[in-house]
Amino acid sequence: MGLQLSLLISIIFAFFRVKSWRRERTLREIAIENGCKSPPRLINQRPWGIDRLEQIFRADTESRLMDLFLFHFRLWGTTLEQKFLGTQAFGTIEPRNLKAILSSKFEDWGLGLRFEVMAPFFGRGIFTEDGLAWKTSRELLRPQFTHRQYEDCEVFRESTDALLNILQTHGGTVDLQPHFFALTLDVSTAFLFGESVGSLTGSTAKDAADFATAFNVAQDYVAKRMRLQDLYWVVGGAKFRKACGTVHSFADFIIDKNLSAGRKEERAGKYVFLDSLAKACPDRRVLRSQIINILVAGRDTTACLITWTLFLLVRHPRVLGKLKEEIKATIGEDTEISRTKLKDMSYLQVVLKEVLRLYPSVPVNSRTAVRDTILPVGGGPDLQSPVFVPKGTAVAYSVYTMHRRPDFYGMDAELFRPERWEEAMPMNDDSINARWGYLPFNGGPRICLGMDFGLTEAAYVVVRLLQRFPNLALPVSEKVELVGVEKQTMTLVMSSTEGCRVELGSS
Repeated sequence: MGLQLSLLISIIFAFFRVKSWRRERTLREIAIENGCKSPPRLINQRPWGIDRLEQIFRADTESRLMDLFLFHFRLWGTTLEQKFLGTQAFGTIEPRNLKAILSSKFEDWGLGLRFEVMAPFFGRGIFTEDGLAWKTSRELLRPQFTHRQYEDCEVFRESTDALLNILQTHGGTVDLQPHFFALTLDVSTAFLFGESVGSLTGSTAKDAADFATAFNVAQDYVAKRMRLQDLYWVVGGAKFRKACGTVHSFADFIIDKNLSAGRKEERAGKYVFLDSLAKACPDRRVLRSQIINILVAGRDTTACLITWTLFLLVRHPRVLGKLKEEIKATIGEDTEISRTKLKDMSYLQVVLKEVLRLYPSVPVNSRTAVRDTILPVGGGPDLQSPVFVPKGTAVAYSVYTMHRRPDFYGMDAELFRPERWEEAMPMNDDSINARWGYLPFNGGPRICLGMDFGLTEAAYVVVRLLQRFPNLALPVSEKVELVGVEKQTMTLVMSSTEGCRVELGSS
């Protein structure tokens, strides 16, 4: 019996070994037929690429994760291969590859393990789903983001006024970053539910405060799970489950409250995202998941954009002065600001564009091949040959690093200089580089639905802040470092580790 069992095990092992060998041979043949060559490979110093994991967690602890990725690409090339926890993976900052991944070969790519990693918090929604489910989510949400819903900027007014009043009474030196996160949470909930959770007004209940805390805890866990890839399940536990449960319970409470007949009567004739979405999405659990998906994006990405904008402005007085002159010449002290007026401020728009170049809210993203596919460039000695990507292989792309390429943005690519967008840049000499070399909101079919909403909100807040505090400045005690050297915290977005401290001033 023991001999038979051993023989059976040997046969099974041999079968799978032969199958694996045939698969490898087939892949090599496909790669050769298409002229594919290997890109540069990061050299591991320890088995299974454990040293790579140690590097990532050490850099994250030291708030310099993006600097590590920037170093790797500059050292090895614009497309690279690595063995991470024993698994093959690729990284790229090549626009031609991003076009293939995000657009021209869109059907070859999926989100990989994103659903498994994020589902306890996000549920099934536009950021966690692939295929038909994703298409359904996108079609469900797309109509809600038409700019006519916020053309008059009223959805931003109450929360921004609350913030300005708080800052007015505060005086002196203040860290703006936590205020901006509270602001964008209030704006997002006002837009989604028809009423704000009141983080800034002081009307927030303990449940809402618990929600905000749990929201941050859950996001931190999700970010750690994403870095571990196949080992995501190592990070979790009771604290993570409790945080997710708190977020879900509060979201259910707000949804039920604001879909009640009485609440609907109160806001009759007023556009509310939740009302419109609920008509098309009767399943309450799915509705909650979609709301949480949008809430995460609406709060964090915009808060980071506004924070980095003020962080840079107070460190670049020339840019700040030029922006204040444009505001004065365009609208003066008028607080009745529309989206159209904000779009007409050309220097404001390039300031935001330059901030997003240097500090894209989502600086790193990834896709996983759902079938054998090919990246157009990155292989061979000249890095111009196609690269074969087997099914199941992940490709990460660092927008943060790509946005700092001197061959795209000039030799001063590391500097904050909004005027570059009004000049000829090397990137624009090639149509693909021009289209896919700047991706703060992703690209292709999955381009961010809330892009215009977020940009309008950020522009509105910056203008109102500079109207109220025209003498805003960098505190004497704050250091001025080279752009990109400051500490950065990575969760699902990239924020300033040390905040955004400013000296307030009034007219």
